Amino acid sequence: MNASAAAMDPRTIGVLISGRGSNLQALIEAIADGRLQARIAVVISNKATAAGLTRAADAGIETLVVDHRTFPTRDDFDASVARELRTRGVRLVCLAGFMRLVGAPLLDAYPEAITNIHPSLLPAFPGVDAQRQALEYGVRFSGATVHLVTRELDGGPIVIQAVVPVLAGDTPDTLAARILIEEHRLYPAAVQAILDGGWTIEGRRLVFGAPHQMPGTSL
Repeated sequence: MNASAAAMDPRTIGVLISGRGSNLQALIEAIADGRLQARIAVVISNKATAAGLTRAADAGIETLVVDHRTFPTRDDFDASVARELRTRGVRLVCLAGFMRLVGAPLLDAYPEAITNIHPSLLPAFPGVDAQRQALEYGVRFSGATVHLVTRELDGGPIVIQAVVPVLAGDTPDTLAARILIEEHRLYPAAVQAILDGGWTIEGRRLVFGAPHQMPGTSL
């Protein structure tokens, strides 16, 4: 697809990663088997060593490293990422293990058009080490949440959630592994629903105008 065609495609997405990219892989596979009608224009990482870059390259997707350490300020970094995304006609930005806070330049470039997936039932346990937080708190259930990104850390409107029970003897790693299964199930469906449109934000709630075939909250 040429640049002008990409700029006109409302289903062009960009994915931001910092690590292994397993949720990126879930999006790639969902596109390949028709569960997600979208095109990934570019995968951007702030780390050159991110294994997800290899996943993207193997799928024939353009990759780009934008090292945050080379910029004088956080806003300069975010502005550079926003320029790269807009140059490629990206309409929706998907964070997939992107370990950077998203600042004003990127939020302003993509208002209500950045999604993130988090390994807890938000608003419980935002930030890093959510699985460890859940175990230390003693909850019986945790899970995964897809939400829109705002200036509040892990505080944007929720798109969809899935419940994962906390088992006796769980460690942060074993709980994370079971939550990850749900992440891979939820993220493509949530991205599809956002791309389909027909939703509004009412207060803190994201409200769909028509039913969407998304995997629901589950035990």
